Amino acid sequence: MHRPGPEMNVVDPAHRLPEIGSYGDPAVGWYFQSDSLPDRPLMQAQHDAFTAKLQAEGVEVYYLDGDAGIRLKQVYTRDPFIMVKGGAIICRMGARIRRGEELATTRTLARIGVPILRTISGTGVMEGGSFAWLNEKTCAIGIGIGIGVRVNREGAEQVGEVRRRQGVELLIVELTGYDIHLDVSFLMIDRDLALLNPMGLPFSFLEQLTARGIKYIEIDPADDPWINNSLAVAPGKLLMPEGASNRTLDRLAAHGVTWTTLPYGAVQKNGGGLHCSTAPLRRDPL
Repeated sequence: MHRPGPEMNVVDPAHRLPEIGSYGDPAVGWYFQSDSLPDRPLMQAQHDAFTAKLQAEGVEVYYLDGDAGIRLKQVYTRDPFIMVKGGAIICRMGARIRRGEELATTRTLARIGVPILRTISGTGVMEGGSFAWLNEKTCAIGIGIGIGVRVNREGAEQVGEVRRRQGVELLIVELTGYDIHLDVSFLMIDRDLALLNPMGLPFSFLEQLTARGIKYIEIDPADDPWINNSLAVAPGKLLMPEGASNRTLDRLAAHGVTWTTLPYGAVQKNGGGLHCSTAPLRRDPL
C-alpha cells in the first residue's frame, strides 16, 4: 500500500481544466481526477482507517519504498504489478503520468523477497486493476480499444504466456466505452459469486461467468459506482465504501455476504477506490 503523502502538493489550483472539470498540468505530468482540490489530511485519515481495518482482519501490510515524487496516483498500488503462482508480474503502465511507479514496486517486492517472474515489455501495456481471478484455473483481463488505453491485447497476451505455463486459462474482456480497468465493473466476492455493473461489461463475459457456475449480483442505478471497487477480505466478506443502495445490500445479504462500510470518498476523488488501493501479495487458497 501507499499512504497519500507530499505528492498531493503538486496539485495547483491555478491549473484547472474547466472543459473536463478537474485539475492537471500536462507539461509537468500530473492530473487530479476531481472538480474539487484534494484534502490531504482527510485522504490520509481515510487511508489510515482502511489500513487499520485490514490489519484487524489479520492482513500484514507493506508500504511502498521511497518517495512518490509527483506521482499522485501511487496510492493505487493495485496497478503496477500482478501476483501469480510463484511471484509477481511487473506491469507497464498505460498512463504516462503513472510511468515510474513500476520501479518503486519492483524495489519493494525485491526487499520483501517476492520473486519477479516477468515484466511487461515492448508495445504491451498492462495495469493490475484490469486483472481478476475467477477461480484457481481461470483469470480475466479487461482490455481497452480506444485512445488512452491502459491495457492492450499485447500486454494481456504477455501475462497470458505466464498463466498458460501454469495451467491457467485467460479470458480477455473487451471493456466498453471509456472504462479503463476491469475492477471498475467486476469484482469476485465469493468462490462462485461476483458483484458487477453490466453496463461496463460485454454480454459474452456474463455468459462465460454463467458457464463456469459463477453467479452475479448487478449493482443498482441508485448505487455509487465505487461500491464495485470494494475489497473481499474473505469469501463473502467485504470492505465496502459508502454509497450502496438498500436494494443492493439486500441482494448481498440474500447471498450470505457480509460487509463493513468505510468512508473513502476523499481518496476516490483521485480516481480509485478500496480495491485499487491494495495489491495482494499472498492469499489463502479457497
